Amino acid sequence: MGACGGSSAPAPAAAPKPEPGTAVSTLFDAATVYGTMGLIVAGPPLPFVATFHYVADANPGSTLAVFGLSMASHALNFQRDGSSYTAQYHVEVSFRTDTSYVRQFATDETVRVRTLQETVRADESVIYQQFIAVRPGIYHIDVTVRDRNAPAVAHGQRADTVPRLAGQGMSEPLAVYQGPGRTRLADVPKLLANPRGAVSYGADSLRFYVETYGMPRGARLAAHALDQAGHEVWHDTVALSGTDSFASALVVLRPGDLPVGQGRFEVSTVGAAAAGGGAARSTPFLVSFSDQWAITNYDQMISLLRYFERQEWVDKLRRALPEERPAVWREFYRATDPDGATPENEALEAYFRRVQFANQRFRESGDPGWLTDRGEVYVTLGEPDDVFDFSSDVSRAGSRGIRWTYNALRLTLFFQDQNGFGRFRLTPLSRAEFQRAAVQVRHHQ
Repeated sequence: MGACGGSSAPAPAAAPKPEPGTAVSTLFDAATVYGTMGLIVAGPPLPFVATFHYVADANPGSTLAVFGLSMASHALNFQRDGSSYTAQYHVEVSFRTDTSYVRQFATDETVRVRTLQETVRADESVIYQQFIAVRPGIYHIDVTVRDRNAPAVAHGQRADTVPRLAGQGMSEPLAVYQGPGRTRLADVPKLLANPRGAVSYGADSLRFYVETYGMPRGARLAAHALDQAGHEVWHDTVALSGTDSFASALVVLRPGDLPVGQGRFEVSTVGAAAAGGGAARSTPFLVSFSDQWAITNYDQMISLLRYFERQEWVDKLRRALPEERPAVWREFYRATDPDGATPENEALEAYFRRVQFANQRFRESGDPGWLTDRGEVYVTLGEPDDVFDFSSDVSRAGSRGIRWTYNALRLTLFFQDQNGFGRFRLTPLSRAEFQRAAVQVRHHQ
């Protein structure tokens, strides 16, 4: 199974560059982005993202639901177990109508990792998957996840229609990480679902698995990738593998085929099979710079990296032509990653955590916190060793002020609110001292 060589569609006109302050509005709310994609999302204390897709079952009276759920390792409570660390969690799923439960199941799962570092991963590091036979119909679907080593519990729900796929038709595309699927209807598909339908920009391939039922031998599919505005950014014609009664295809979109942001992947039958294939089937996807941070715009990323230590690499990203950006981003990611043995770029993750904290803590008169003087210093140098607020003694100081001290850098900085409106600015001398310290810190990265 596979796709013919795909091609990129002409790029639509570039969107206006975002203002620096607007970039943070959704950056730290990835759950909302996944929610707008129609996924089941649960927040703290045990955040997860889940989805359901449906394929035909061997029993014509039921449909096979493919349930995928993902979460980060750091959401679970790990315990030392000999030379490794283990976490245990409980998953419950139910399909119910307005009057009764139609299908319920529950399982207990164990996650085992070798190192302490793996227990605090913030990316999508735990994937749970089940295949469930359900009668076609309209249901309320409830998902509950419990940490068996802690009191944390989270719930998610949505209304969904389980389609009838017996006879002639086509499944919705299913985002997968790996696996060939199946060659017979009687088998359970061999695949690992991609519950978030997400992929890292310029780094990984995005794969979709689709099945057809009752299509003529030799039928082909037209595949399209659309960006958030509905513009086509990629298309291909896909060959099906199988028989008249059952066939499938795995469509692979290579790194660089897709721009960063939300989109939809759509398939439809072509030629003589079009009449029997019904309407086109589609599913959402997300191309982001990180599955933890909802960064879905290239210019937004450049803006957010304004304080990043490796500015020579940020300049390369800024100068890259659109067709060069995926490759340059991959080079940037590798060059700035302090530990290539882990799937995360710890330097970037730490940087964005500082941006997040600064944005929450240092907001001034409507200005985003990370763009204030205190935000800039915090993101660049980190938490000060000592903070002294002499704003209460305005009569002696003449104006409200705050002093930050960094012992290791032998640096003392003063922020003053000259006009009394809560806008603390570095004094001219402190600005010069900070700039010298920033150069020193970046030189040692």
